[in-house]
Amino acid sequence: MKLSTFARAVMASGVALALAAPATAYFQRDPAYAAARANGQVGEQMDGYLGVVGNQPAAIRSLVADLNIKRRANYTQRAQAQNATLEEYAFTQGCVLIARTEPGEKYQAPDGTWQTRTAAPPQRDPRCP
Repeated sequence: MKLSTFARAVMASGVALALAAPATAYFQRDPAYAAARANGQVGEQMDGYLGVVGNQPAAIRSLVADLNIKRRANYTQRAQAQNATLEEYAFTQGCVLIARTEPGEKYQAPDGTWQTRTAAPPQRDPRCP
């Protein structure tokens, strides 16, 4: 039986929740990443990757590119294990990571704009599991 894209994304969400903590913890060990995140220079995107907020120095853009290469490798491996596409898994992971942002951190809203997380839940794509 072939599953729809949405069904596979929903199935992967449970695994993504369990696996998000180790991957997120790995990235947050980098002090440069932690500082850029705290300063609102980077934020979580809906596609599961880290984004550069506004016009940032080359060092920040390079940091984001490096972390996204690592995320993609991680997502590729985990998507294969879940029999999902890379895009499905990354999207589900984006939903999880946006939900885990803390007040003051940046994230991409469904309309594509950068938002600063408040005490309220973040705006998430309605397709998020």
